[in-house]
Amino acid sequence: MEGKKSKPRALLVFGAPCSGKTTFSEKFAKRFDLAYFNFDEIREEHRLTRKMMLLIIELLTRTGKTLVIEGGLGTEKERAEIRNVLRASGYEPALIWIQTDIATIRLRMKMRYKSVSKARDVYDAAVEGMEAPSEIEKPIILSGKHTFDTQTRHVLAGLADTEQK
Repeated sequence: MEGKKSKPRALLVFGAPCSGKTTFSEKFAKRFDLAYFNFDEIREEHRLTRKMMLLIIELLTRTGKTLVIEGGLGTEKERAEIRNVLRASGYEPALIWIQTDIATIRLRMKMRYKSVSKARDVYDAAVEGMEAPSEIEKPIILSGKHTFDTQTRHVLAGLADTEQK
């Protein structure tokens, strides 16, 4: 992934709960030996503020390595903040939006939480403040129901397309 590019990349993965973000992000990072960070989990575990999270991202950019970042990307403002930190550090951010139909999400959430009401509450809380990407953000859009190989081919094609522009 580092290739001959002058700028390192940061892949910012976002979508609804149980859409397939973590599965894709972990597999993609492992396949290409990339650093992966789930900032929702990190923030929760360590009780980080947004400012602290942005500082950590800035520190991570000092590695010059391609990063896969999931979490903290629910709104256009949050995504812009992270992209700005990355760009200021010489990174080329790419947004990857994983979409999955609501029936599949509900099924996955029921399996995860073992309770319809708990799944509904978690979903409602998560999507309440979530914003779909705008056209100006130019996300690479993936289906959370496609195979990992199909998703990977789509992301690599999208990254190559942005390099050519």
